[in-house]
Amino acid sequence: MKNVCMKKQSILFGLLLCFATTSLAQPHYQPSEANLKARSEFQDSKLGVFLHWGLYSMLATGEWTMTNNNLNYKEYAKLAGGFYPSKFDAAKWVAAIKASGAKYICFTTRHHEGFSMFDTRYSDYNIIKATPFKRDIVKELADECAKQGIKLHFYYSHLDWGREDYPWGRTGRGTGRPDPKGNWPSYYQFMNNQLTELLTKYGSVGAIWFDGWWDQNPDFNWQLPAQYELIHRLQPACLIGNNHHRTPFEGEDIQIFERDLPGENASGLSGQDVSPLPLETCETMNGMWGYKITDANYKSAQTLIHYLVKAAGKNANLLMNIGPQPDGELPEVAVQRLREMGAWMADYGETIQGTRGGMIPPHDWGVTTQKGDTLYVHILNLQDKALFLPITERKVKKATLFKDKSPLRFTRSKEGILLELKAVPTDIDCVVELTLG
Repeated sequence: MKNVCMKKQSILFGLLLCFATTSLAQPHYQPSEANLKARSEFQDSKLGVFLHWGLYSMLATGEWTMTNNNLNYKEYAKLAGGFYPSKFDAAKWVAAIKASGAKYICFTTRHHEGFSMFDTRYSDYNIIKATPFKRDIVKELADECAKQGIKLHFYYSHLDWGREDYPWGRTGRGTGRPDPKGNWPSYYQFMNNQLTELLTKYGSVGAIWFDGWWDQNPDFNWQLPAQYELIHRLQPACLIGNNHHRTPFEGEDIQIFERDLPGENASGLSGQDVSPLPLETCETMNGMWGYKITDANYKSAQTLIHYLVKAAGKNANLLMNIGPQPDGELPEVAVQRLREMGAWMADYGETIQGTRGGMIPPHDWGVTTQKGDTLYVHILNLQDKALFLPITERKVKKATLFKDKSPLRFTRSKEGILLELKAVPTDIDCVVELTLG
């Protein structure tokens, strides 16, 4: 009995030692100074543009076509032989996006279909080797972003419906891959090899935007700590975000919300707690992420601007998506929306960019943003000429209408201030600038 107890104690000690060693070997992530600076710059940006582009654009039925229609992975791969986006012009793309007021682009380097939109050594299924186009889309975008002064982020899929070594998950089960178990060590190494390429061949990368964690069971070991460490070692300032619909994991630098503003869950994808990390919400211009020929249901400029303003009021960025056409052009309606947003941003950008969520939380009438002692009151929905603001901890020294700097009257009470507008607001966003003492 004594020997049994001693054996149990020995096993327990070994387990504790193993745990301690593991803990020591994997210290808590400490972001570098460059990373912290990049986080602040990211929060200042407020607007980015997402680009979902791959072979799926050729079918014009959205980016999930391969799994939704159980397309055989070998047959699907034949699309690459006809992919020739003759009208692709990186300079035109970047210029149109920059004109919207966006400060960064997030591009799908490899989506769930598994096709690489860049020149990679680790798979022949890529834009150079598998298509007659034979131009490195990512390289051209990276060069043009650097030239025009806009940051570039890389979307990278954690899942793959076409690779035989990716273990079957919730999606892509009908694409004809032979082995449900796959070969995780092989696939994991493949991903890290590609991430190394993306972080060493294309200049400064603003962020890696992961997607697909949700494809496996929650207990699946994605080995994220080592992958995150690799990214931060190659580019310490590169931010990591993961669209896993959970509170951020160790090593992540931003928190992503899909089709939801932080703290809301209208789409059913964002019930997670809101973290203190920089926040980003992604949303489509129309209904789909990838190009869909029948989807002309584009949101109005007012709707998009309101979403941007509401995101800023919740201290978040808006990553607004466009699905480029198979010929390489951005849809005409999308370009028009970029122009319309750009015109608004030219007038009101300073009330959004460089700000943080304001001291007054969002209300039905709108939101507030703040920059030092300046509070911007964004009135989006008010059927009155008066607005009560519960400001009690700071003194309001002055109130002006932002667009023409004309003064506005207000009265103080113990509960806050009553702002008197000159008329019921009819602008897309009636912005009042308050100077705080």
